Amino acid sequence: MRAFVFPGQGAQTIGMGKALAEAYPAAKAVFDEVDEALGQDLSDLIWGGDIEELTLTANAQPALMATSMAVMRALEAEGVTVEAASFVAGHSLGEYSALAAAGAISVADTARLLRARGVAMQEAVPVGLGAMAAVLGLDLATVKEVAAEAAQGEVCQAANDNDPAQVVVSGHKAAVERAVDIAKAKGAKRALLLPVSAPFHCSLMQPAADAMAQALADVQIADPKVPVVANVLAEAVSDGAKIRALLVEQITGSVRWRESVMYMAAQGVTGVYEIGAGKALSGMVKRIDRGLTATAVGSPDDVAAVAAALKE
Repeated sequence: MRAFVFPGQGAQTIGMGKALAEAYPAAKAVFDEVDEALGQDLSDLIWGGDIEELTLTANAQPALMATSMAVMRALEAEGVTVEAASFVAGHSLGEYSALAAAGAISVADTARLLRARGVAMQEAVPVGLGAMAAVLGLDLATVKEVAAEAAQGEVCQAANDNDPAQVVVSGHKAAVERAVDIAKAKGAKRALLLPVSAPFHCSLMQPAADAMAQALADVQIADPKVPVVANVLAEAVSDGAKIRALLVEQITGSVRWRESVMYMAAQGVTGVYEIGAGKALSGMVKRIDRGLTATAVGSPDDVAAVAAALKE
């Protein structure tokens, strides 16, 4: 059994997806569709713009989805559809890419939702008030203890459970800074603030969750062609109405990536394919379960190799 997984924020690079768009008309059409949906030449920014502008949450989110969907369309052109996977899953914004790949939400609607999500998440907390930090070398239970001790009346929560040795905390800046010091005292290999513009996946994001509830209310969400392993549940969902509610919950909820990968492995998945930019999820997958193979698919050569392997 196979799973297709889709990367989240941080994977963006200038030039991502350009070679695919040049090699596959169907991949180029994705970028054109996203540009039209947003009323912006986002593809120009992705392929030749400034990395700081691309990294802005409102740009990075639809850009990463477009790149992932360009890879999917290239795979489809080579005869590999989403049904080649038993599950799809995505890390944070990547869950939207997974839903688009599984046919639950149109590419145009996904682009508009991610633009709205990026803006809402950015505006939910004034710049400088919140922060996120990665803690390496401590397990989830210990990091939760660290966050609780660091809170001191402020918000500090475990936001991303990425793999057995990496948990991200999120909340008020002072509380997150305290968590860094406490984590180091408890034996973390490293604990460092992340270069993010807002404290994602914690209760401070409630205004963004409210905004997304409104945005999602107007969008058609079909049942996905392949079950989606939801971030906040770490288990498969196939009901469009339930997915809508979970996407709202995801804004303030933890990204349970480690458990999601363990869930897919327990269902019989042996091969994981990272669809889109970068290789971050592939690294996490291997650290979560060494019995899984993980393959990053982002270039025309990757697409050709994976298509040949999956059609054998």
